[in-house]
Amino acid sequence: MLSKNKTSYDYGLVSEFLARWFLRFHGFKILESRYITGRNTNRAEIDIIARRGNLIIFVEVKKRKNIEVAFDAISKQQIARLRSAAENYIMKKHWVGDARFDVITVCGHHINWFKNAI
Repeated sequence: MLSKNKTSYDYGLVSEFLARWFLRFHGFKILESRYITGRNTNRAEIDIIARRGNLIIFVEVKKRKNIEVAFDAISKQQIARLRSAAENYIMKKHWVGDARFDVITVCGHHINWFKNAI
């Protein structure tokens, strides 16, 4: 159990760890964690980039009290930055397979996986 003096940043790190574990359990290989692009410009951070076969997924992880609040925390500006970062990653790696954006929410003790969510 996490102590009371943990920050939201700490909870986010734990949630990303749980999400990576969850994806590995579902057969994904984690390619990147906390992939950052656009330093000093339109910076974006993709929480997790994972691959299974011919599919690469870009995952946004949110730790919130419920699913609705988690999705409300993903702004249109953030989505635009994430898409740009993903396009940059695909071009940089010369990826030719399928790709999608997923959201994993950690709400209490529940992990929820929304495929093709943003």
